[in-house]
Amino acid sequence: MRGACSVQRVIGVMATEGTLSVDLEDGRTISVPIGWYPRLAHGTPAERANYEISGAGYGIHWPDLDEDIGVEGVLLGKKSTESRTSLERWLQQREPEQ
Repeated sequence: MRGACSVQRVIGVMATEGTLSVDLEDGRTISVPIGWYPRLAHGTPAERANYEISGAGYGIHWPDLDEDIGVEGVLLGKKSTESRTSLERWLQQREPEQ
């Protein structure tokens, strides 16, 4: 399916308080609301800045937030599918650190 929707590799990422922006190797920058990915939205600026390009360039991993996002999903406008229960459990585990 990668060829069908012209998915390009990630070359850069910026996650701010309001937006996740992904720079692609073909020169495009795709921006989506950070709220689509609750773990990123709840992360600190330092946690959001600590990412790794994964999956041969087709994914992004935030080790501090245990979050993985595929570039194809960003291009297709897919939001996180994490359940509310899973997110709440993750947030409770983070509370002592905050």
